[in-house]
Amino acid sequence: MTHERRLVDDKTTYLGMHLRSPIVASAGPLTGNPTMWRRLEAAGAGAIVLPSLFEEQIEHDIFAVAAAHDRSTDVSAEALTFYPDLDAIAAGPARHLDLVEDAVACVDIPVIASLNGTTPGGWVRYARSLEAAGAAAIELNVYEMVTDPRCTADDVERRLVELVEEVRAEITVPLAVKLGPWFTSLGHLVVALCDAGADGVVLFNRFYQPDIDVETLQVTPRLQLSSPGEVRLPLHWIGALRGTVACSLAASTGVHTGNDVLKLLLAGADVVMATSSLLLRGPEHIGVMRDELREWMLLHEFESVRQIQGAMSRANVPDPQAYDRLNYYQVLQSWTSPVTG
Repeated sequence: MTHERRLVDDKTTYLGMHLRSPIVASAGPLTGNPTMWRRLEAAGAGAIVLPSLFEEQIEHDIFAVAAAHDRSTDVSAEALTFYPDLDAIAAGPARHLDLVEDAVACVDIPVIASLNGTTPGGWVRYARSLEAAGAAAIELNVYEMVTDPRCTADDVERRLVELVEEVRAEITVPLAVKLGPWFTSLGHLVVALCDAGADGVVLFNRFYQPDIDVETLQVTPRLQLSSPGEVRLPLHWIGALRGTVACSLAASTGVHTGNDVLKLLLAGADVVMATSSLLLRGPEHIGVMRDELREWMLLHEFESVRQIQGAMSRANVPDPQAYDRLNYYQVLQSWTSPVTG
């Protein structure tokens, strides 16, 4: 049976932006490659999130200029005129601004800039430059492994809220916060972040954990792409938060098929973000996932994405405990061991 594509409306709204598709190409090597931008747009991406500008990158450039500035004071007063004011520098990060400007000029879909940091400080003022470069929104990518045992959960959450407040003070475009899953009370934190000025949250950031090379006895970073099963973590929390928080919800991690996109939308996601599957299969995989989503909607007589968003969230399912502890017990009881005797 064939269906008219025009009968399906898969437009969505995210951070107040109207997107033509709920599938967003999230930050990664693909979105950092200018030759891929038009291909991502042509494949049906609703928006593009550029790779992050890292706090460490900005601080490195600031310290480098500051060191040169200090060395010059031992030479002559005139030498100081060769160095720019430290508050005005945009040395290495200027390349990132160029990337934003080029992407905005290249495609007609929203380009979201990403900042990766953990601490409030002067570097967040760079968010204003990203906005000036044309970014339609800012994604604050929070990536922090707290290893200090003296640091409490309250300390961590308060620092994140302060960080959002600082970035919010610098920009007028929408602001999203990309979080990791390891918070004691995620719902409480999301509410606090939105009260501090975030327009939405992205669930979840993937922590690239270290490995040990047993031959060289060195701790080494290893990039491991997501697997399809990982989609259940954002599905769980998107479903739990939908209807209880007022901000936009973006799902990320483990998105490999149109069914993954569908499930996350049913749970309550406003958009679904993909990286690993696009690295494995190319930008055109967005079109494949989008077609699978629309085929399901046509088959089940849904006319728009808005009709399915949140239909299977905790607030809308007959048994909300499916998202709670009872689900844990049911999963354990459902296991049938293949081992006999």
